Amino acid sequence: MSELKNRIDFVYIFDVQDGNPNGDPDAGNLPRVDAETGMGLVTDVCLKRKVRNYVQVAKDCAEGYDIFIKEKAVLNKSIDAAHDEESVKNAKDKTSAARDVMCQKYFDVRTFGAVMSTGKNAGQVRGPIQLTFARSVNPIAAMEHSITRMAVATEKEAEKQGGDNRTMGRKATVPYGLYVCHGFISANLAKQTGFSEEDLALFWEALKNMFDVDRSAARGLMSAQKLIVFKHDSVLGNAPANKLFDLVTVKKKREGAPRAFSDYTVTINKDALPAGVTIEELI
Repeated sequence: MSELKNRIDFVYIFDVQDGNPNGDPDAGNLPRVDAETGMGLVTDVCLKRKVRNYVQVAKDCAEGYDIFIKEKAVLNKSIDAAHDEESVKNAKDKTSAARDVMCQKYFDVRTFGAVMSTGKNAGQVRGPIQLTFARSVNPIAAMEHSITRMAVATEKEAEKQGGDNRTMGRKATVPYGLYVCHGFISANLAKQTGFSEEDLALFWEALKNMFDVDRSAARGLMSAQKLIVFKHDSVLGNAPANKLFDLVTVKKKREGAPRAFSDYTVTINKDALPAGVTIEELI
């Protein structure tokens, strides 16, 4: 595995059409929204979940690419299993040794970090990759639609329906929203967890393709539109991340409500790129 030696910051732009990109359980699963501005939100946890799902499918939990936080997982069993490894049993500092085993075994632990002190202590890992909430470029219109089902669940319900067997439901969507997420990759923390250049390539692959392996009627059409990567020529970096992000401008180019990515322009001020930083558009 090749050691990661460069700090990286990136801008990830994706959109949704006629779907709910991230429902809020505290608001009847309506699309998340900033109450003050009306901008749509997608949490970092939601995006990390999609990365985990992609890696789980792409690698089929192969050695070194298992997923710690996955559906129906019992986390303490995984932590206990790390303590059963011979390298941990023979170690003086069993917590640190178990932590190293967890990083080696689980892609999401060495990528995003984890708290693993809930059972046998495997410590805490601060992941090299961190994401912000994704925020829509313009305010979104969260819509609710009435839907019907021409069936019922039980005979008792059928009797009440008088043979019509129609039941009502609700579905929440965003007609269209373009979302921008910012990400940070620390080479220093990557060294501590063992996150490698090969892991980074898999992470980029996940951002490009994760919506295509996560289709759902509730999510509508979600698509990755832009992935702009700023690579520093040092471990600590050569410019503040916010200054680099300011070089990327996303603007609506026509009047009225946007309904497609083509309604926007994405420009990058490459002339103002600081020394020691290179830029690459992966999408």
